[in-house]
Amino acid sequence: MIKKIIVSICLLISLSALAQEGTASPYSFYGIGDIKFKGTVENHSMGGVSVFPDSIHMNLQNPAQFASLKRTSLAVGITYIKTKSNTETETDKARRTSFDYLGIGIPLGKLGLGFGLIPYSSVGYKIRKITYNISDTAPFDTLSAIKSNYRGFGGVNKVFFGLGYKITKKINIGADIQYNFGTIETDNRTTEINNLFEPIQNGTRELNSSTLNGFNFDLGVTYQTKINKKLSFFSSLNYTPESKLSLNNSRTIQTFQELLSGSISIQDSQNVNVDDTTIKLPSKLSFGSGFGEVKKWLIGGEITLINSSVSSNRFNDINGATFEDAVRFSLGGYFIPNYSSFTNYYKRITYRGGIRYENTGLVIQNKSITDFAGNIGLGFPLRGSISNLNIGLEIGKRGTKYNNLVEENYVNLSIGLSLSDEWFIKRKYD
Repeated sequence: MIKKIIVSICLLISLSALAQEGTASPYSFYGIGDIKFKGTVENHSMGGVSVFPDSIHMNLQNPAQFASLKRTSLAVGITYIKTKSNTETETDKARRTSFDYLGIGIPLGKLGLGFGLIPYSSVGYKIRKITYNISDTAPFDTLSAIKSNYRGFGGVNKVFFGLGYKITKKINIGADIQYNFGTIETDNRTTEINNLFEPIQNGTRELNSSTLNGFNFDLGVTYQTKINKKLSFFSSLNYTPESKLSLNNSRTIQTFQELLSGSISIQDSQNVNVDDTTIKLPSKLSFGSGFGEVKKWLIGGEITLINSSVSSNRFNDINGATFEDAVRFSLGGYFIPNYSSFTNYYKRITYRGGIRYENTGLVIQNKSITDFAGNIGLGFPLRGSISNLNIGLEIGKRGTKYNNLVEENYVNLSIGLSLSDEWFIKRKYD
């Protein structure tokens, strides 16, 4: 009964969290937004490295790892995001809380299956800009300015179902299929104001909406072998072919009057015909390898190549950015002082760490937007079970404050539950 309650609570949290803004970045305006998912808390705490097989933790980055599960597992994660954004002249701060993933893995002999829900990308920004109309001959009381407010929210979510199969003791293969869906909305307002910041005339408002859907799939293979009595070697390969998202677009132009309360009164509204579009989701190839002593220490690295030069924006008239092929480098691992200690709880804690460098594939003002972060994490065993509470901390920087761009310094605190048990064994005794 308790397990059913836990699953129900996780489902309710995930469904309600889909409507939340998972980012506060102006860079999320382009494409389908910020790509949010970089693995479970366990993998993310190691810089995104996902090469290590695990019998009780779900690996949501390579479906071949589902075949390594020995217990039915439930994984859920959330992240608290704190961002400080800098330009050459201004600084702003934002806080967000985002739902990261919900997955369930079930071992079936040599076969393992996994399914769940992942918020894949997120759009979330609020920008306020004032442009002054300055004239050498105009008196002060006639000066005016243009006040612009930009807001965007929404994103793309994935429902996935995957299978992994253990061909031999050393080799796993796997595949999953994903259905992508979501809505992205933007609200752009422009008002002319006087030197007292009072509206001179009605403002204009442009509302854009894109409803997205489409399918894609992943293929994966893993290999592991013994180097000697203690050390093992691991490697993995994961490939995602290029796919497409269909976008149903709409646009509305309005004139409005700004009220003293800060709200607006719509004066006129007109729908504008815009083309529906198709966005390509780029192909992705990840290769990783690592070695170490299982249940003691492991270290590994991973390279991900993304053909993001095929990406595009949601509307044909969005300018100011292009896309190039992206690459991500990850290095990380973990250490457990004594996995089987019965007398010292702290020796059973898993200590994780890693670094990540990424060229995101987004190019603005001829400047490639890069992302660098360091990660640490802890895995706390839950007493009386083989489940874990995992905590990860990420500190990073994306972009630059030069060339009229934005530098984002962020701190992400992630919390994940990995619940493992033999859920589907029939009781012999009541």
